[in-house]
Amino acid sequence: MSEIHVDVEGRTLKLTNLDKVLYPRTGTTKGEVLDYYARIAPTLLPHLRDRAVTRIRWPHGVEGGSFFEKNAPAGTPSWVRTARVPTSGSRGESRHGDHLVFPVVDDLATLTWLANLAALELHVHQWRVGRNGRPRNADRIVVDLDPGEPAGLPECCEAALWARDALAERGLTTRPVLSGSKGLHLYADLPSRLPPEESTALAKEVAEELQAAHPKAVTATMAKAKRGGKVFFDWSQNAGSKTTVAPYSLRGRERPFVAAPVTWAEVEEGASDDLGLEQLRYEQVLDRVADLGDLFAVRPA
Repeated sequence: MSEIHVDVEGRTLKLTNLDKVLYPRTGTTKGEVLDYYARIAPTLLPHLRDRAVTRIRWPHGVEGGSFFEKNAPAGTPSWVRTARVPTSGSRGESRHGDHLVFPVVDDLATLTWLANLAALELHVHQWRVGRNGRPRNADRIVVDLDPGEPAGLPECCEAALWARDALAERGLTTRPVLSGSKGLHLYADLPSRLPPEESTALAKEVAEELQAAHPKAVTATMAKAKRGGKVFFDWSQNAGSKTTVAPYSLRGRERPFVAAPVTWAEVEEGASDDLGLEQLRYEQVLDRVADLGDLFAVRPA
């Protein structure tokens, strides 16, 4: 099957190469990737809403190389919502001029269009775009817990529990998400929006506090040489120009793992049992959403 035309919420899309294998280790095809994103869309889309999306694309599958894409590509349908984001200061890069034009994924048609481009990973900032199309201040912070060998997911779970307590002391409620790679992501909604430099400073303060309290287990230092056997508490992803893979996005790894929200009970078990928590594939995530609902539910406005 080379291509088909489908109607997605009133938009006609041409889907191509549906039989193309994007994950050779598991034989997962582009058609199955499109099916996952269509089925997870009701859960995923609220977490992409009003956020500029950076994509990582694997046009030849996960073993064939990838590239980052920020600007909306040539041929972007006219109905795709976009946001013009300044690249000066903390908002981004200067190599594309004075702005970037990101797609904003608010509907199934846009999500399907991106999935058809083999945009397996969808990365977002910790700020939203306002009605005027301009970036607002950060509405949440994120921490990436990245283990340095021989540390692994159990050590990340232990560090996550410490981080949860440290953020709770600051009045913040934290949600854990398996990264779909090696570690964990922690999110905390902010009671009021903060400029990215202030949310970054808050995350860095917690990182350095945990590094001081657990120097043999946690590091807040970005240098990879300092990470061996420790969990790197990456606070830097809160910068205005930085992005983190969105909850429920696929990852471009050997197998079709997902950035999957989990419960704190699962994290606690993972900290005490080497077999207690593992990265989750897309089939497992669909089953979990059917059984548990959205563990990363948006805070009521």
